[in-house]
Amino acid sequence: MDKLLAMKVFTKVVEMNSFSRAADALQIPHASATTIIKGLEAYLQVRLMQRTTRRLNLTPEGAEYYEGCVRILADVDETEHNLANAGKGPRGKLRIDMPSSLGRIVVMPRIEEFRHRYPHVDLMIGFGDRPVDLIQEGVDCAIRVGKLEDSSLVARRLGVLSTVTAASPSYLARYGEPHSLEELQQHIAVQYFSSRTGRTTELNFEVHGKSAEIKMGGGLSVNDADAYVMCGLHGAGIIQPPLFMIVSHLASGELTEILKPWKSRSMALSAVYPHNRHLAPKVRVFVEWIAEIFDQSTLASTEKKSLAAPMTTAPADVATAARQSRLEK
Repeated sequence: MDKLLAMKVFTKVVEMNSFSRAADALQIPHASATTIIKGLEAYLQVRLMQRTTRRLNLTPEGAEYYEGCVRILADVDETEHNLANAGKGPRGKLRIDMPSSLGRIVVMPRIEEFRHRYPHVDLMIGFGDRPVDLIQEGVDCAIRVGKLEDSSLVARRLGVLSTVTAASPSYLARYGEPHSLEELQQHIAVQYFSSRTGRTTELNFEVHGKSAEIKMGGGLSVNDADAYVMCGLHGAGIIQPPLFMIVSHLASGELTEILKPWKSRSMALSAVYPHNRHLAPKVRVFVEWIAEIFDQSTLASTEKKSLAAPMTTAPADVATAARQSRLEK
């Protein structure tokens, strides 16, 4: 028995929850994947997984064996990589996923710095608000905003994104400006809903040190961050997006910050990648670089900075965002 191949097939079947998809990923016949797993179970004299019509469920022995296989295969991959690329630096294809607005405004204006620093890393960057399945879709690293729910991933905290409560001048002319949280009951809000769970995010404020959601009417919900801001710009309702998305609109007067005495929620910013004891060099250097970018950015604050610090001058990335906003109109 080729134990290494059997381990690769087993871990791929577990990660993709499918014999056929695992076989396609490994470029082997579908029947071979089933035969290899059956042979592995016979060799180990233990059942590794329970098959049902819908899912594959690991047995306790299978879960333990899976963790061992992941470590062994990571060791093999790292050893082979180090031998093949000794002295050459990080290289290979690196697939990244991130929210479109964050990528467009904060990351992409500086992406050439990464490419110049690591010329042998081929980047594939996907953009979207839909959280991807890193294992199923072959993504090496993703930038996530908000609470992390997938415990199978390793996460590095990059900082936090501050949010701002805002409305357009046309909305305020029509409905007036609220001066307290209680007055929000007479107003309408544009709502954002998760494309994965369908859950709607309400306006959120810190009240007496605790997070408080304010449920409001409005009748309009979107699942795209750029569309959410666009709705606010056109007077559809009050919005509460991350500061980096609307800083140019606040500077131009297209949006007005409201309810300044009440601090709105902040959202965690993280880099996540599949669990591996050894992090691939190309992923490691990207995570280090993206942490550096967010640490330096005035639009995506880290916990080391004061989120409430006023901007007395227009920093470089604010000016860039403002120019980009004008070009898009």
